[in-house]
Amino acid sequence: MVDKRTGVNGGVGVLPVADVNKNLWAPWRMEYIRSLDQEQGQSGCFLCDYWAHPQRDAENHVVWRGRSAFVVMNRFPYTNGHLLVAVSAHKGDYDAFADEELLEMQVLTRDAVRLLRETVRAQGVNVGTNLGHCAGAGLPDHLHAHVVPRWMGDTNCMAVLGDTRVIPDGLDPLYRELVRNAAALGITDR
Repeated sequence: MVDKRTGVNGGVGVLPVADVNKNLWAPWRMEYIRSLDQEQGQSGCFLCDYWAHPQRDAENHVVWRGRSAFVVMNRFPYTNGHLLVAVSAHKGDYDAFADEELLEMQVLTRDAVRLLRETVRAQGVNVGTNLGHCAGAGLPDHLHAHVVPRWMGDTNCMAVLGDTRVIPDGLDPLYRELVRNAAALGITDR
């Protein structure tokens, strides 16, 4: 048996700790994070750019806007329909925002979940916010939440195990469907 304090193999037929520990590598994640750093160095924050240019909403896949937050499709989706809900201000922590701004972000998140259930028939949804680089935030200075649709038997392990993402629909066709359904559901009429 392996002594947990020392890592020494003290039993017959037991593998050393180094042989037992397994690493799952997801190098595509770091590639994504580095791409954001390069984008920021070249043109600033992409979320700020999207907010500042509403005339390019279709090009940037901005689904709809509120007063101080907006919903945009993720260009590096985990699954088909992966959305980002972002505040308009370039601040990276909850403490930097007024209650009204955070409330609108939550309302848009709720509506994004509703839209995904209607449009891509999501059976479940992951909603999460990463605060800081070490927590996985690729854009730590601009608060945003991920809204990721899920289905029974989906391919959520492919990215980690096979360095592959299975995205069954293109961004542009799904964008058009999301915008159409958001209007039909009355989500964009606020």
